[in-house]
Amino acid sequence: MTRKNYLFTSESVSEGHPDKVSDRISDEIVDEFFREGPKAGIDPYAIRVAAETLCTTNRVVIAGEVRGPHIGFGRIEEIARNAIRSIGYEQHGFHWNTAKIEVLLHEQSVDIAQGVDASGNKDEGAGDQGIMFGYATNETPALMPAPLYYSHKILELLAQARHSGKEKGLGPDAKSQVTVRYVDGKPVEATQIVLSHQHIDESLSPADIRRIAEPYIREALPQGWITDSTVWHVNPTGKFFIGGPDGDTGLTGRKIIVDTYGGAAPHGGGAFSGKDPTKVDRSAAYAARYLAKNIVAAGLADRVTIQLSYAIGVAEPLSIYVDTHGTGKVAEDKIEAALPQLVRLTPRGIREHLQLNRPIYARTSAYGHFGRAPETDGGFSWEKTDLVDQLKSALA
Repeated sequence: MTRKNYLFTSESVSEGHPDKVSDRISDEIVDEFFREGPKAGIDPYAIRVAAETLCTTNRVVIAGEVRGPHIGFGRIEEIARNAIRSIGYEQHGFHWNTAKIEVLLHEQSVDIAQGVDASGNKDEGAGDQGIMFGYATNETPALMPAPLYYSHKILELLAQARHSGKEKGLGPDAKSQVTVRYVDGKPVEATQIVLSHQHIDESLSPADIRRIAEPYIREALPQGWITDSTVWHVNPTGKFFIGGPDGDTGLTGRKIIVDTYGGAAPHGGGAFSGKDPTKVDRSAAYAARYLAKNIVAAGLADRVTIQLSYAIGVAEPLSIYVDTHGTGKVAEDKIEAALPQLVRLTPRGIREHLQLNRPIYARTSAYGHFGRAPETDGGFSWEKTDLVDQLKSALA
């Protein structure tokens, strides 16, 4: 039986966290391939990118496999510097203009390509084997788990204030964490709030950081969630002046729980950033979230988890699993049967339905891949709820 009364905690990290710097650079490279491919007359379905980034003290290393338009290493270096500059790093130990950047990208393996590429009667296959999960819950307006949703929101508001120049004392690196009390299965209050935020004024104390950050935290959380009993932990180590890759090494794909559901739902083995959408780690996870969100938005369940599985070079998913956690209004096997009739869950089918062959990925690299508003240029297309009527009709 599902627990009704409990505490649950999720964390978020800012765009300046070392791992997120790496994710941003990797996703900027994916976007560049989708910008330049059409200009070079290359079919977007033929583009392949798997870019991994390591960041440390004044050093960035970019490696991986690509196929598509010729993009010189000088341009890749420029993309990385622009990303670091946009995040806001101009500190002695990590500066957009002085960091040494090494590019080690090379052509995709022909052995992988022959399994993934479409040929003859063979459809485009999955870029790898794996399991992918999607999740949705009606406990927040974005149909996301409350602890993660509000952890993201805290850092987004602080980042906006930093970029605007309103809070000049804050640096790019930050982490947040919110513990939420659930009563009768519903989130009702924040019992613990954690914020560690880099500061570029070395004299600032934890009390100073709390004074700066508290109004944004209160704005982020629902009214009444912060009480006299809420426990605050702001810069609990006492000082956070050395931040970003100068303080801790960053790697692409190391914050997959932050990227997804904050631990409230399962996660497959693969990360998202730096990968083109033939990699089902990314595209099928987006499709699973899209389906889960539409199921909850249609009122067919209060909460749902979807699993999809794939084999490298095979187009169709090997399995589809739906769990409504006892909240479903329709039998789960009927939902499982309906989903592939509404969306073709092959790599190409997902790319077509969600229009993923676009430069829309850098924006996903911080503050979550899910729970964001769909954008007019196709960004976050997997957050649309345009399947609601079709689901209701199919499952009536």
